[in-house]
Amino acid sequence: MSGDHEIDFVLRTVEKRDIRFIRLWFTDVLGNLKSFSISSEELEEAFEEGIGFDGSSIEGFTPMEESDMLAYPDPSTFAILPWRPKEKGVARMFCDVRTPSREPFDGDPRSCLRSLFRKVDEKGYVLNVGPKIEYFYFDNNIDPVPLDFAGYFDLTSSDVSTDLRRETTLMLERMSIPVEYSFHSNAPSQNSVELRYAEAVSCADNIMTARLVIRQEAFANDMFASFMPKPLTEYSGSGMFLYQSLFDHEGNNLFWAPKEYHPAHLSDIGQHYVAGLLKYAPEFAMVTNPTVNSYKRLVNNGEVPVYATWGIKNRSALVRIPTHKPGKHNSTRVELRNPDPTANPYLALAATLAAGVRGIEEGLPLPKEMSGNYLDLSEEEAAARGIARLPHTLGEAIDRFEQSDLMREALGEHIFEYLIAAKRREWDEYCTTVTDWERKRYYSGL
Repeated sequence: MSGDHEIDFVLRTVEKRDIRFIRLWFTDVLGNLKSFSISSEELEEAFEEGIGFDGSSIEGFTPMEESDMLAYPDPSTFAILPWRPKEKGVARMFCDVRTPSREPFDGDPRSCLRSLFRKVDEKGYVLNVGPKIEYFYFDNNIDPVPLDFAGYFDLTSSDVSTDLRRETTLMLERMSIPVEYSFHSNAPSQNSVELRYAEAVSCADNIMTARLVIRQEAFANDMFASFMPKPLTEYSGSGMFLYQSLFDHEGNNLFWAPKEYHPAHLSDIGQHYVAGLLKYAPEFAMVTNPTVNSYKRLVNNGEVPVYATWGIKNRSALVRIPTHKPGKHNSTRVELRNPDPTANPYLALAATLAAGVRGIEEGLPLPKEMSGNYLDLSEEEAAARGIARLPHTLGEAIDRFEQSDLMREALGEHIFEYLIAAKRREWDEYCTTVTDWERKRYYSGL
């Protein structure tokens, strides 16, 4: 549907379905979902003129003297919230944030991704992404104690999350977000939901919606869902794996090639794209892994990447190439395995898309697939073999991000500078906070 037809459809649906309130959704730079409601009577004006709000209170938006912002609802994201009453119901739409002069706002993560998506689209590429989101269920929001000891794909009487996953899947599908799979993941109380692939901006919208619905359903059942990358020291953490592929405007997968051409069925474009992800991963890590805790997940355990490598079956690789299914050319994709669910999905997709496309533009050769015991190499040995180490800590990731011309260009000056300042404050606060580990180790010593 074109824009006008989409708007007409939304207005008719609101009237026909007795929708009383419209929640306008957007995110701050750190990826927190923000919302305010308007009445159905204000909706037509919102489409035409936007709805004003105070941006000075939103993380990464504007200083007080430039606080006026306009939220323009995107009619293609209209969805009725199925957990609200049917009578005088509630719907939501994602918004693009603009300045009072109606220009896209530089601090709006959604506009950032949309702008990059359009630039890539002009080159003939359409980015499709399917996310797999891992998270934990606990019975409170203070002390993370496992509720089960099930593992991958287990269905046991101790798996208390089976019904929650089912209700979450049904709720997402009622909002027109198809779920490919949902299952118990590797660690106790850890679960996973994999969404069907969509174009980049829609994918990011779907991730934001899924995170809300997962927590909403947990709360409705007296449970708590945590997206913390590493809530339990002794168990593996949660990732947000991104299955990426480039299509042309005719719907052909540009990553596919016959096996005789490349053992992973990757075309030249696909190989250059992966090479870009590998080269620039240390620079975009602060975006895909934005918290202090993120780097406690990225440890050398064979399950998550610590080096910028690729592989077909190796799950410790940064980029894994899923096994090709005969005749399923359009399913050819690459799996980026380092991101975690605390990432702002708009910025994570913008940063990684920029890295992959830069790899195409630079014609970067795909390094040799790494296998065997390369995880046992020292960092000096790895560097000698051309293998880059991902940042060890958020502090190191900030330094690599700050030096990146690509990230500055992809995210824009406003978001780039804000992220550096915000993350440095977070890292400095962590470095000066005394932890339980320190007390146990040093309090009574010496």
